[in-house]
Amino acid sequence: MAKITGIGGVFLKCKGDSKALAAWYRDHLGMALEDFGGAVLRWPEDKAEDGGLTVWHLADKDSQWFSPSQSSFMINYRVDDLDEMLAQLQAAGVTVVGGPESHENGKFAWVMDPDGNKLELWEPRRWDEKNKGA
Repeated sequence: MAKITGIGGVFLKCKGDSKALAAWYRDHLGMALEDFGGAVLRWPEDKAEDGGLTVWHLADKDSQWFSPSQSSFMINYRVDDLDEMLAQLQAAGVTVVGGPESHENGKFAWVMDPDGNKLELWEPRRWDEKNKGA
């Protein structure tokens, strides 16, 4: 049987100026934009100890996980240094809407992009009960 092997792309329909939103991701999250206006993320470039994985999950219809966003999706972006990322976002006036929190598989925080989409930022670590609260 054929099966899914990973996430091939994430595509967002912008509410306003797509070039301005792409520039926000470039300027605030360090996403390197290609000539076509999007980005290509390559897992081998990720130096995290988990080996570079992507999580897929469905939220219940009444979940508040994506709040305060009204979007029906939330993208989790892997980051190499969550504390540094949060400092640079806050210095640029981006509001952190949650976190940082430490869990068994890493550290998490949440921000909103200019289109009102909640973003989850994740500094991954190998799953280990000892990582809780670290």
